Amino acid sequence: MNKPKDTDDYISSFPENIQKLLQQVRDTIRKAAPEAIEKISYAMPTFYLNGNLVHFAAFTNHIGFYALPSGNEAFQKELSAYKTGKGSIQFPIDKPMPLALITKIVKFRVEENMQKPTKKK
Repeated sequence: MNKPKDTDDYISSFPENIQKLLQQVRDTIRKAAPEAIEKISYAMPTFYLNGNLVHFAAFTNHIGFYALPSGNEAFQKELSAYKTGKGSIQFPIDKPMPLALITKIVKFRVEENMQKPTKKK
């Protein structure tokens, strides 16, 4: 896959069933962080607000959600049902996306990023 130019381009490159899941995740993040800017970073859809907020991406068997290590650490208990790495979470594509949990994680990351000094562009 070529590097997508934007999130719409990224989502449209997947089969319809995966597009629906990606769009659900995207819409959930947008609602939880309406001030965040969408961009592509690391070839993945990224939400940016005073620094990278969260990333997400589709894989063969899961939707990857990247809330940085702090997002994973703060929600360890709720994430125990999912495969996780230092800053990654794998949501299986054959199960409903945990949209309420994604909302909580994004709101946590917004609060965390707003505590940092404002980045200059």
